[in-house]
Amino acid sequence: MGNVRQSPRWRRASVWLGGLLLALGLVSQGAWAERIRDLTSIQGVRNNALIGYGLVVGLDGTGDQTMQTPFTTQSLNNMLSQLGITVPAGTNMQLKNVAAVMVTANLPPFAKPGQAIDVVVSSMGNAKSLRGGTLLMTPLKGVDNQVYALAQGNVLVGGAGASAGGSSVQVNQLSGGRISGGATIERAVPTTFGNGNVINLELNNEDFSLAQRISDAINRANGLGAATPLDARTVQVLVPQGGSNQVRVLANIQNIEVNVGTFDAKVIINSRTGSVVMNRNVELDSCAVAQGSLSVVVDRQMNVSQPNTPFAGGQTVVTPNTQISVNQGGGSLHQVRAGAN
Repeated sequence: MGNVRQSPRWRRASVWLGGLLLALGLVSQGAWAERIRDLTSIQGVRNNALIGYGLVVGLDGTGDQTMQTPFTTQSLNNMLSQLGITVPAGTNMQLKNVAAVMVTANLPPFAKPGQAIDVVVSSMGNAKSLRGGTLLMTPLKGVDNQVYALAQGNVLVGGAGASAGGSSVQVNQLSGGRISGGATIERAVPTTFGNGNVINLELNNEDFSLAQRISDAINRANGLGAATPLDARTVQVLVPQGGSNQVRVLANIQNIEVNVGTFDAKVIINSRTGSVVMNRNVELDSCAVAQGSLSVVVDRQMNVSQPNTPFAGGQTVVTPNTQISVNQGGGSLHQVRAGAN
């Protein structure tokens, strides 16, 4: 196993993943050039958070225990009432295939009605899993309480698990999932883009030297005085002929390349899905990684216990005996050569 020259803080996701990360040598590389569009964003042009409350149906007995989550039953009654179905008062609905969820999404800038965006679905009650469920039509609202999108679709869960007889095993998260393109935009967000003769570019990371380099690069391409660094975060760009020319100016300056210097190596682990993301400064030392299969076995047997004599006064009792085992198969050894990116 290779040596670690700089070890980032990360959360252990699995044994083989830990072995791989121990082989990461986090070293600095030489400077490189990036486009301004990859280093900055336009001030005032941003995502807007949306949120909604809905129901996921079609779960295989892994939904909310409605006796403990009364809001799930209330929501279901309200939905059925809107569909013209009246549930008699006092009805005790003990459903296990319905779960109350919170639905969140980000509304991107310049989004128009009819476009699709991804949504994240998270259990709000005590549902064991959202796997195989379908989100019913859910309005997504902004901070102004206006509906900007409608979400609906099949929930994709990144985890796996099994349970029986009070025993359970789980890999990654089961109480949350995503719906790719699961929401349709119904209302556009007003924007001030195109007004005035000034555009402020905001750096993704505060850096005085990078702000100065971006300003110098814009001035070399468009003439002295076209850009001015205001602070470590903001570069102001003058737009000739007012707001009607902003699109053309941005199209030109966003493709200008700037020497960004060097950044620290970084490794990010998503424990929900088990995915790993690393930036270009991460290098792999020479190492060997063993990876094998993982299987979950659920063995349930019913044991019958009865009295020894027919006159003992006892009762015959059937008790379940459940055993869950996780078997890790023999892994093959893979050699990883030293390299970058």
